[in-house]
Amino acid sequence: MATDSRLTPKQEMARRTRRGFMVLGGGAVAAVAGWIALNRGAADGDIPPALRGILGFNEGVARSTLFADSHLVKTYPPSEVGNIKVNADIGLDPDENLDDWRLEVTPFGAKEPASKLTIAEVRTLPRREEIIDFKCVEGWSTVTQFAGARLSDFTAKYAPGSERAQCVGMKTPDEEYYVGLDMPSAQHPQTLIAWEMNGQPINSDHGAPLRLVIPVKYGIKNIKRIGKIEYTDTRPNDYWAERGYDWYAGL
Repeated sequence: MATDSRLTPKQEMARRTRRGFMVLGGGAVAAVAGWIALNRGAADGDIPPALRGILGFNEGVARSTLFADSHLVKTYPPSEVGNIKVNADIGLDPDENLDDWRLEVTPFGAKEPASKLTIAEVRTLPRREEIIDFKCVEGWSTVTQFAGARLSDFTAKYAPGSERAQCVGMKTPDEEYYVGLDMPSAQHPQTLIAWEMNGQPINSDHGAPLRLVIPVKYGIKNIKRIGKIEYTDTRPNDYWAERGYDWYAGL
């Protein structure tokens, strides 16, 4: 800021102070206006509509480019496999008797579960194996081997016709943890319902007897100990989306 030589030091200081307050006030007004603009309209959960619009745009780009069968997540050699950490235990009741575990399946259009499957029945599906980089929304990742069945194969056998649904909802047996998936992601050829991790049966901490592995999503979507699957045209509730995270959660 240039100094006016005609003013005394005291007058110059007063001039600069007034200008500083004007700039500061203008910035505050702009900030408030921006905040109002971001929050105008009905919020989607805890996410302001303007920010939801950005997330929706990102979702649209992902839907149009990522979910062709030809677009696969990078896979890795066994030499790069690491030990994935246990990051949460929501829905993993330590007192649950896994011998009594059953998978409830509600096909598209049904009101009630049509079947309650044992892990042995699930394991009759063709086995698929993949080594992918499991990515957490917190910023860490671990190369991990998983084996199980494609969710698309599971759907075709145990909920035929449900491919027409828009979404898939999954819950733990106690319904404490739950996720919602868009159908293109669920039908992606690398999306597995897995019973094996790093060459061993999945242990209780990582979701035994059956968990979701969906490499095109962050770990928050990779629900452990699936107890219920439902195919629907209504976007299912999602545990972390209710707490301010993006429902889509795509990479």
